[in-house]
Amino acid sequence: MSLLKDKTELQRLYNLDLEELLNISSMYVKNDVEFCSLINARNGKCSQNCKYCAQSSHYNTDIESFPLVDIKTVKETAVNALQNKVSRFAIVTSGKTPDESDFDKMLEMIKEVNAVQGLKSCASIGILTEVQAKKLADAGLKRFHHNINTAESYYSEICTTHTFEERINTCRLVKKYGMELCCGVILGMGESVEQRIEMAIALSDIAPDSIPVNILMPIAKTPFENYIDKIDEEHILRTLAIFKIANPSSILRLCGGRMRLSIENQEKALRCCVEGLMTGNYLTTIGQTPNQDIEMVQRIGKKIKC
Repeated sequence: MSLLKDKTELQRLYNLDLEELLNISSMYVKNDVEFCSLINARNGKCSQNCKYCAQSSHYNTDIESFPLVDIKTVKETAVNALQNKVSRFAIVTSGKTPDESDFDKMLEMIKEVNAVQGLKSCASIGILTEVQAKKLADAGLKRFHHNINTAESYYSEICTTHTFEERINTCRLVKKYGMELCCGVILGMGESVEQRIEMAIALSDIAPDSIPVNILMPIAKTPFENYIDKIDEEHILRTLAIFKIANPSSILRLCGGRMRLSIENQEKALRCCVEGLMTGNYLTTIGQTPNQDIEMVQRIGKKIKC
């Protein structure tokens, strides 16, 4: 649970001198950094209208769509990830919920990832039913990823084809069946500072093991294609600090869009707020190479958690 969940106090901290705020958040940060990576196992043709997403069938983004990849490709990608000091590997698919015609194949993929010594399996495959959650746990899935994306008070501005509560229900199912939970947000979608604090408190209530923080990378032909100026580097750092203070026991992880931060500010985040990185490329955007991330972590004197 959070050590600090008072909205007024979090707002006060948010507005402190930046270095003072980062000094406070740094008290909760460990000295090692956990790497994770993913395979985009099914792309595009999503029925949901999330305004940030290149994979939504509601927007003509011209991305390549493809069905579920084969198990061999997942295994090969997982083995390669391990060589880049990755300790957690995620199978990610587009769509609101897992496609039942593919679900048994996904369970086999999870078993193959777990068979790679040194890797822990993760999946991000949408909103779950109770039966699906139990099957994932029985297959040995270590961690399930499902973001809240934004504040509940702002959710209808992001998506109208499913609800914030549906996302929360999936998070509850993940915990009910004993899997670790990875649950985070996307910053820079037009939310207010107050709503960023609302997110921090909501995450504290959920108490995920890992909190991935993405920064919007505006995609052409989506409703948010011109949202590049909705958050700047200073406010990204301020938000990361508040998230860490409100969620001291969760691993705060920089993920998609972190290239919007300068290398200097990525390093500052690692020193003061962040204990995890998603390395390599993301779903539809480009990240840093694993070697660049390894060098960055070593440069600031931290260790990579294996």
